[in-house]
Amino acid sequence: MRQLPLILTTAAAAAIAGPALAADITVAVEIPRLSVAAYHRPYVAVWIERPDNTAVRTLAVWYEVSNVAEGKDWLKDMRTWWRRGGRALTLPMDGVSSATKAPGRHAVTVPAARLRGLPAGDYVMVVEAARELGGREAVRVPFRWGAANTARASGSTELGAVSVTVTR
Repeated sequence: MRQLPLILTTAAAAAIAGPALAADITVAVEIPRLSVAAYHRPYVAVWIERPDNTAVRTLAVWYEVSNVAEGKDWLKDMRTWWRRGGRALTLPMDGVSSATKAPGRHAVTVPAARLRGLPAGDYVMVVEAARELGGREAVRVPFRWGAANTARASGSTELGAVSVTVTR
């Protein structure tokens, strides 16, 4: 029996290689308990950027969803996220937006299916928080997409520890 050479198109090769790069991302965010007279839960945005600061994808936005009109008004206080692409989003968005979180440790897990098309390489996970009558802070955590790894950073005021875990 004669063997024929196997010729793959670029699309076919990507389809075969795609599952090998499949991975989930978990972002753990600590919101510290602050001793202030009037405490308001922070608005938080979590997104992926390229090393050149170009926004790739918003993964989570925590804001006041009970009063949609007023809650959306204050999203621009997360200035970095807002300017890099937040203002172009239509919120609420399934799987992305949710209510603000109380102090403590919270996790956002994003399955590989939601990150389909994200090429392997170096990226930065950015977590930004802004609080009424409080401050604003962004924590940047460099990570590698396409291989299992964990990276950590820490905020100093509005955010505590932030970790990014890529699993295979």
